[in-house]
Amino acid sequence: MSSAPVLLVFLDGVGIGPADPESNPFLRAELPVLTGLLGGHTPTLEEPSVGGGNAVTVPLDATLGVAGIPQSGTGQAALLTGENAARIHGSHFGPWTPVGLRPLVEERNLLVRAARAGRSVAFANAYPKGWPGPGGGRRVSAPPLAAKAAGVLDRHEEALAEGRAVASEIVNDGWRTHLGHDWLPVITEREAGANLARVASGVELTLYAYYATDTAGHRGGMEGAVRVLERVDRFIGGLVDALDPGISMVVVSDHGNLEDVTSQHTLNPALGMVTGPAASALPRTMRSLTDVVPAVLGWLEVLESPA
Repeated sequence: MSSAPVLLVFLDGVGIGPADPESNPFLRAELPVLTGLLGGHTPTLEEPSVGGGNAVTVPLDATLGVAGIPQSGTGQAALLTGENAARIHGSHFGPWTPVGLRPLVEERNLLVRAARAGRSVAFANAYPKGWPGPGGGRRVSAPPLAAKAAGVLDRHEEALAEGRAVASEIVNDGWRTHLGHDWLPVITEREAGANLARVASGVELTLYAYYATDTAGHRGGMEGAVRVLERVDRFIGGLVDALDPGISMVVVSDHGNLEDVTSQHTLNPALGMVTGPAASALPRTMRSLTDVVPAVLGWLEVLESPA
């Protein structure tokens, strides 16, 4: 397979859950886009790998051979570096990137490695200028940490206004209400998806991160989980309608949570889904969080010397 652009969409706290509509909101929500991409199927623990003509799902082991319940801090670090961050840290840890793992994320994340190999990269999320601000430096998640290390934490309110960035909550409501930028446009999830497609059209590797899925898994109940999944579905609908067909979209998560409203974080495999050219070239070894970076760098034809 020749090199092709990749859009990596990170959804926090989304696993593959049981085939039980009483506990799994995927089986209660209206998800026409996702199920359409997967040929009418929904992945469950009974059948985790499903697909149609346009997409396939990949269950990703989030336990990484480490005892305990997977967490966001080490899970995101593993997902974005390809290293077993939980084992390096000595345990699963979250929600933030452990301070001791920050150098690993800064030096080994896929944005830095792709850029070092001459590939153009982008982080599509908008962040306020000066983020994280005084006293906030210890509470940092891996995606913006990786973007800052790669020099692409550079989309702020102006980019959001011009459709050159996407809010971390997909729509602009939080920026308008909580950050005082009420001059920003009110947009729909589908419009935000189209904005992300435009960002991805200009570079070879794009990362976008969405966190509200994990929040809904913690305290949204079935109603909140269904609501956030339907928001994601509309967002992906706008995205795939506008996305260049030559771009592979890889949807990944760091641990299970949202897929089972009867519990908090789970031992379930994290959700992986691939669409576009890469869907027909999935490596057989893409089985855990640590396999995502090698796969993406392989699709980008990034060759690295052994460490």
